[in-house]
Amino acid sequence: MTIRPATREDAKQAARLLYDALHDVAHQLTGEEQEENVVQVLEEYFAADKGRLSHRQAITKEVDGEVAGVIIVYGGDQIAELDQPMLDRLRSMKNDPSLVLDKESDEDEYYIDTLSVSPSFSGQGIGTKLIHAAEERAKERGYRKIAMAVVTDNSRAYSLYLHLGYAVDKEIMINGHVYYHMVKQV
Repeated sequence: MTIRPATREDAKQAARLLYDALHDVAHQLTGEEQEENVVQVLEEYFAADKGRLSHRQAITKEVDGEVAGVIIVYGGDQIAELDQPMLDRLRSMKNDPSLVLDKESDEDEYYIDTLSVSPSFSGQGIGTKLIHAAEERAKERGYRKIAMAVVTDNSRAYSLYLHLGYAVDKEIMINGHVYYHMVKQV
């Protein structure tokens, strides 16, 4: 069981995990309607060298050669640059040069964009280990706080994040849903 930076080769397994965590947000970020098309675009995003959902922003937990979990993290101050490839694709696809994405992160924080653990590995503490790895990366990169957004009706995740020391500092809207923005000092 290894925690490691993600690689391009993890894209196929990671794309499925990202879809499972993001659902409707994945449809928004890819501009696709059919699940199989969404997963395919997520795979392309993950395999790319640039972008918010690139393997370069990801940490994985590998178990017996399988990606059991993935976490996407980045500095809130990097979001404009990280969103550009996705925005270019969506603006071209929708023929809408003014299209923008919802603002999830603050500039002064390291942000946990997505956390997903394969159902076959749930209950083994993998999510917690990935969050700890993200917190370490935040410290290494000089951030004083780390944050995430959790949809208000996800009580299981919300309880875990409270237990790990995160606290709600505000509510934000992502793709028409209310999320708790949760922060922890690192």
